[in-house]
Amino acid sequence: MKLALDTNAYRRFVDGDKDVLDCIQLAEQVAMPAPVLAELRAGFALGTRGLRNEAVLSRFLDAPRVEILVCDEQTTLAYAQLFAQLRRQGTPIPINDVWIAALAIQHRCTLLTFDADFDHLPQLARP
Repeated sequence: MKLALDTNAYRRFVDGDKDVLDCIQLAEQVAMPAPVLAELRAGFALGTRGLRNEAVLSRFLDAPRVEILVCDEQTTLAYAQLFAQLRRQGTPIPINDVWIAALAIQHRCTLLTFDADFDHLPQLARP
C-alpha cells in the first residue's frame, strides 16, 4: 500500500500515536502531499519550536520510503473533478483538503487522515 499522510496524521505520528505508527510501518511507501508540507511549515512558522519541528520533518522526508507529491497538470484535472463533485453535493471542504485528495487519488494513495471532511469523497481510499 502507498500511504499519503494528511497534516493531522503526520502530527499524530510525531506524537507517537501507536495506530498511526503501525499504519506507516505497514505501508510500502509513504507520501507527503505538498499542501500538507505547506500546512506543517505554516504551523512551524507560527509556533515556538519551528527549528526543532523542521529538523524532525526533514529527517522524516529523508527516509528512503518517503516521497513528496507535487502538483502537476494531472493534479489540476483531479482537483477540478473533486471541486465540482463537492459543490454539487453541497459539501465543500477546505481548498487545501481538495488539493490533498486530488494528489492522493492521482498517485493512487490511501490517505491517512482524521479529518471528517474527506468523508465526502467516497472514491478516496482510506485505511
